[in-house]
Amino acid sequence: MTDGYDPHFLGTPLPLPRPAQAVHPLPYPRFTVLLDPRRRLAAVTAVNIDGAALQDLPRTGDWRLDERVPAAEQTGPAVYARNDLDRGHLVRRRDPGWGPVDAARAATEATFFYPNAAPQAAGFNQSKDLWLGLEDHVLAYAETTDQRVSVFTAPVLADDDPPYRGIRVPLRFWKVAAWQGPDGLAAAGFVLDQSELVDPRDQTLAVPPLGAFRTFQVPIADIAALTGIDLGPLTDADVREQRGVRETGWRSLDTAADILL
Repeated sequence: MTDGYDPHFLGTPLPLPRPAQAVHPLPYPRFTVLLDPRRRLAAVTAVNIDGAALQDLPRTGDWRLDERVPAAEQTGPAVYARNDLDRGHLVRRRDPGWGPVDAARAATEATFFYPNAAPQAAGFNQSKDLWLGLEDHVLAYAETTDQRVSVFTAPVLADDDPPYRGIRVPLRFWKVAAWQGPDGLAAAGFVLDQSELVDPRDQTLAVPPLGAFRTFQVPIADIAALTGIDLGPLTDADVREQRGVRETGWRSLDTAADILL
Protein backbone atom coordinates (compact mmCIF):
# COMPACT_ATOMS: atom_id res chain seq x y z
CA MET A 1 0.00 0.00 0.00
CA THR A 2 1.68 3.15 -1.20
CA ASP A 3 -1.31 5.15 -2.34
CA GLY A 4 -0.02 8.30 -0.67
CA TYR A 5 -1.80 11.57 0.02
CA ASP A 6 -5.12 11.99 -1.83
CA PRO A 7 -5.66 15.60 -3.01
CA HIS A 8 -9.42 14.97 -3.45
CA PHE A 9 -9.96 13.54 0.04
CA LEU A 10 -11.88 16.58 1.33
CA GLY A 11 -14.10 16.95 -1.73
CA THR A 12 -12.39 20.22 -2.68
CA PRO A 13 -9.16 19.73 -4.68
CA LEU A 14 -6.22 20.37 -2.36
CA PRO A 15 -2.92 19.71 -4.15
CA LEU A 16 0.15 18.53 -2.32
CA PRO A 17 2.16 21.61 -1.26
CA ARG A 18 5.33 21.98 -3.29
CA PRO A 19 8.65 23.35 -2.04
CA ALA A 20 10.98 25.25 -4.34
CA GLN A 21 13.89 22.84 -3.87
CA ALA A 22 14.29 19.38 -5.41
CA VAL A 23 12.66 16.65 -3.31
CA HIS A 24 12.05 12.89 -3.41
CA PRO A 25 8.30 12.14 -3.31
CA LEU A 26 7.76 9.13 -1.03
CA PRO A 27 4.17 7.84 -0.95
CA TYR A 28 3.05 5.69 1.98
CA PRO A 29 -0.41 4.43 2.96
CA ARG A 30 -2.61 7.55 3.11
CA PHE A 31 0.30 9.96 3.44
CA THR A 32 3.21 11.32 1.43
CA VAL A 33 6.63 12.65 2.45
CA LEU A 34 8.58 15.05 0.24
CA LEU A 35 12.16 14.40 1.33
CA ASP A 36 14.81 17.08 0.87
CA PRO A 37 17.94 15.01 0.11
CA ARG A 38 20.28 17.91 0.85
CA ARG A 39 18.89 18.50 4.34
CA ARG A 40 18.06 14.79 4.83
CA LEU A 41 14.69 15.80 6.29
CA ALA A 42 11.15 16.19 5.03
CA ALA A 43 10.28 19.49 3.39
CA VAL A 44 6.56 18.56 3.43
CA THR A 45 4.43 15.76 4.80
CA ALA A 46 0.74 15.38 3.96
CA VAL A 47 -1.77 12.94 5.48
CA ASN A 48 -5.48 12.23 5.06
CA ILE A 49 -7.38 11.50 8.28
CA ASP A 50 -10.89 10.04 8.42
CA GLY A 51 -11.93 10.80 11.96
CA ALA A 52 -15.08 8.69 11.69
CA ALA A 53 -13.10 5.54 10.83
CA LEU A 54 -10.02 5.85 13.08
CA GLN A 55 -8.90 2.63 14.73
CA ASP A 56 -7.56 2.51 18.29
CA LEU A 57 -4.59 0.22 17.62
CA PRO A 58 -1.68 -0.67 19.92
CA ARG A 59 1.67 0.83 19.03
CA THR A 60 3.55 -1.44 16.63
CA GLY A 61 6.40 -0.76 14.25
CA ASP A 62 10.13 -0.07 14.41
CA TRP A 63 12.05 2.86 13.01
CA ARG A 64 13.80 1.98 9.75
CA LEU A 65 15.37 3.56 6.70
CA ASP A 66 13.43 3.76 3.45
CA GLU A 67 15.19 1.67 0.83
CA ARG A 68 13.79 3.79 -1.99
CA VAL A 69 16.35 6.52 -1.30
CA PRO A 70 20.03 6.32 -0.29
CA ALA A 71 20.71 6.10 3.44
CA ALA A 72 23.00 9.14 3.13
CA GLU A 73 19.96 11.25 2.18
CA GLN A 74 18.02 10.30 5.34
CA THR A 75 18.50 11.30 8.98
CA GLY A 76 19.00 7.89 10.53
CA PRO A 77 19.58 6.44 14.00
CA ALA A 78 23.06 7.90 14.57
CA VAL A 79 21.63 11.42 14.93
CA TYR A 80 19.33 10.34 17.78
CA ALA A 81 21.80 8.24 19.78
CA ARG A 82 22.98 9.30 23.28
CA ASN A 83 21.20 12.66 23.43
CA ASP A 84 17.90 14.26 24.38
CA LEU A 85 16.52 14.29 20.84
CA ASP A 86 13.38 12.34 20.00
CA ARG A 87 12.60 10.87 16.62
CA GLY A 88 9.54 13.05 16.28
CA HIS A 89 6.82 11.74 14.00
CA LEU A 90 5.80 14.35 11.43
CA VAL A 91 2.80 12.34 10.30
CA ARG A 92 1.58 11.05 13.65
CA ARG A 93 1.38 7.30 14.11
CA ARG A 94 -2.39 7.29 14.60
CA ASP A 95 -3.38 9.67 11.79
CA PRO A 96 -3.42 7.28 8.79
CA GLY A 97 -4.70 4.39 10.94
CA TRP A 98 -8.30 4.30 9.81
CA GLY A 99 -10.55 1.91 7.89
CA PRO A 100 -10.20 -1.90 7.99
CA VAL A 101 -7.91 -3.07 10.78
CA ASP A 102 -5.24 -4.63 8.56
CA ALA A 103 -5.01 -1.56 6.37
CA ALA A 104 -4.99 0.73 9.38
CA ARG A 105 -2.18 -1.24 11.02
CA ALA A 106 -0.07 -1.17 7.84
CA ALA A 107 -0.55 2.59 7.63
CA THR A 108 0.44 3.25 11.24
CA GLU A 109 3.54 1.10 10.93
CA ALA A 110 4.57 3.01 7.80
CA THR A 111 4.91 6.17 9.88
CA PHE A 112 8.09 4.67 11.37
CA PHE A 113 10.21 5.24 8.27
CA TYR A 114 12.99 7.74 8.98
CA PRO A 115 11.93 10.24 6.27
CA ASN A 116 8.84 10.80 8.46
CA ALA A 117 10.97 11.71 11.49
CA ALA A 118 12.68 14.92 12.50
CA PRO A 119 14.86 15.75 15.53
CA GLN A 120 12.60 17.17 18.20
CA ALA A 121 13.47 18.10 21.77
CA ALA A 122 11.70 15.71 24.10
CA GLY A 123 10.08 18.64 25.89
CA PHE A 124 7.73 19.38 23.03
CA ASN A 125 7.59 16.07 21.19
CA GLN A 126 6.08 14.51 24.31
CA SER A 127 3.70 17.37 25.10
CA LYS A 128 0.09 16.36 24.69
CA ASP A 129 -1.25 19.81 25.54
CA LEU A 130 -0.31 21.74 22.43
CA TRP A 131 1.81 20.41 19.59
CA LEU A 132 0.52 16.83 19.71
CA GLY A 133 -2.92 18.06 20.70
CA LEU A 134 -3.42 20.46 17.79
CA GLU A 135 -4.69 17.82 15.38
CA ASP A 136 -6.95 16.26 18.02
CA HIS A 137 -8.48 19.67 18.64
CA VAL A 138 -9.04 20.37 14.95
CA LEU A 139 -10.37 16.85 14.39
CA ALA A 140 -12.91 17.27 17.18
CA TYR A 141 -14.01 20.56 15.65
CA ALA A 142 -14.33 18.97 12.20
CA GLU A 143 -16.64 16.24 13.52
CA THR A 144 -19.52 18.68 13.06
CA THR A 145 -18.91 18.54 9.28
CA ASP A 146 -17.75 15.45 7.40
CA GLN A 147 -15.13 14.27 9.92
CA ARG A 148 -12.27 14.41 7.44
CA VAL A 149 -9.06 16.38 7.85
CA SER A 150 -5.89 16.75 5.82
CA VAL A 151 -2.79 17.78 7.75
CA PHE A 152 0.52 19.11 6.43
CA THR A 153 3.57 19.19 8.72
CA ALA A 154 7.32 19.67 8.35
CA PRO A 155 10.33 21.37 9.88
CA VAL A 156 11.22 24.85 8.73
CA LEU A 157 14.45 24.11 6.87
CA ALA A 158 16.30 27.36 7.57
CA ASP A 159 19.84 28.09 6.40
CA ASP A 160 20.90 29.09 9.91
CA ASP A 161 19.72 25.92 11.67
CA PRO A 162 22.56 24.71 13.93
CA PRO A 163 24.80 21.90 12.63
CA TYR A 164 24.87 18.61 14.51
CA ARG A 165 26.24 15.20 13.51
CA GLY A 166 26.17 15.91 9.80
CA ILE A 167 22.72 17.51 9.67
CA ARG A 168 21.20 20.83 10.71
CA VAL A 169 18.70 20.58 13.56
CA PRO A 170 15.52 22.50 12.68
CA LEU A 171 14.52 25.03 15.30
CA ARG A 172 10.97 25.55 14.09
CA PHE A 173 8.19 23.34 12.74
CA TRP A 174 5.03 24.24 10.87
CA LYS A 175 1.63 22.57 10.60
CA VAL A 176 -1.48 23.35 8.57
CA ALA A 177 -4.76 21.50 9.17
CA ALA A 178 -7.53 21.67 6.56
CA TRP A 179 -11.13 20.48 6.61
CA GLN A 180 -14.43 21.07 4.83
CA GLY A 181 -16.29 23.69 6.81
CA PRO A 182 -19.88 24.89 6.39
CA ASP A 183 -18.73 27.50 3.88
CA GLY A 184 -16.15 25.40 2.03
CA LEU A 185 -12.50 24.65 2.57
CA ALA A 186 -11.14 25.91 5.91
CA ALA A 187 -7.61 25.74 7.30
CA ALA A 188 -5.52 26.81 10.28
CA GLY A 189 -1.75 27.25 10.48
CA PHE A 190 0.68 26.81 13.36
CA VAL A 191 4.38 27.21 14.07
CA LEU A 192 6.30 25.67 16.96
CA ASP A 193 9.61 27.10 18.08
CA GLN A 194 12.04 24.81 19.93
CA SER A 195 15.00 27.23 19.83
CA GLU A 196 15.25 27.43 23.62
CA LEU A 197 15.32 23.64 23.91
CA VAL A 198 18.22 22.90 21.59
CA ASP A 199 21.87 23.61 22.39
CA PRO A 200 24.05 21.90 19.77
CA ARG A 201 27.30 23.23 21.25
CA ASP A 202 27.41 20.07 23.36
CA GLN A 203 27.77 17.15 20.96
CA THR A 204 25.57 15.07 23.25
CA LEU A 205 22.89 17.72 22.68
CA ALA A 206 21.85 18.14 26.29
CA VAL A 207 18.45 19.78 26.51
CA PRO A 208 18.04 22.42 29.23
CA PRO A 209 15.71 20.91 31.83
CA LEU A 210 13.76 24.13 32.27
CA GLY A 211 13.67 25.05 28.58
CA ALA A 212 10.39 26.16 27.08
CA PHE A 213 8.88 25.77 23.67
CA ARG A 214 6.44 28.16 22.09
CA THR A 215 3.48 27.37 19.87
CA PHE A 216 1.78 29.99 17.70
CA GLN A 217 -1.25 30.14 15.46
CA VAL A 218 -0.07 32.11 12.47
CA PRO A 219 -1.39 33.32 9.11
CA ILE A 220 -0.90 30.53 6.58
CA ALA A 221 0.54 33.14 4.23
CA ASP A 222 3.34 33.62 6.77
CA ILE A 223 4.13 29.89 6.66
CA ALA A 224 4.37 30.04 2.87
CA ALA A 225 6.72 33.02 3.10
CA LEU A 226 8.79 31.44 5.89
CA THR A 227 9.29 28.13 4.08
CA GLY A 228 9.15 29.07 0.40
CA ILE A 229 6.50 26.37 -0.09
CA ASP A 230 3.53 26.85 -2.40
CA LEU A 231 0.56 26.09 -0.16
CA GLY A 232 -1.98 26.60 -2.93
CA PRO A 233 -5.59 27.18 -1.79
CA LEU A 234 -4.68 26.75 1.87
CA THR A 235 -3.70 30.42 2.12
CA ASP A 236 -7.13 31.67 1.05
CA ALA A 237 -8.85 29.04 3.23
CA ASP A 238 -7.24 30.41 6.42
CA VAL A 239 -9.94 30.77 9.08
CA ARG A 240 -8.22 33.89 10.35
CA GLU A 241 -8.86 35.53 6.99
CA GLN A 242 -12.33 34.10 6.45
CA ARG A 243 -13.60 35.33 9.78
CA GLY A 244 -11.99 38.73 9.50
CA VAL A 245 -9.86 38.30 12.61
CA ARG A 246 -8.60 41.75 13.46
CA GLU A 247 -5.67 40.45 15.42
CA THR A 248 -2.52 40.55 13.33
CA GLY A 249 0.74 38.72 13.69
CA TRP A 250 1.36 35.44 15.47
CA ARG A 251 -1.03 34.35 18.22
CA SER A 252 0.78 32.66 21.11
CA LEU A 253 -1.01 29.54 22.37
CA ASP A 254 -0.96 28.41 25.97
CA THR A 255 -3.81 25.88 25.79
CA ALA A 256 -5.94 24.36 23.04
CA ALA A 257 -8.70 26.78 24.03
CA ASP A 258 -6.60 29.61 22.55
CA ILE A 259 -6.86 28.16 19.02
CA LEU A 260 -9.06 30.13 16.62
CA LEU A 261 -11.17 27.85 14.42
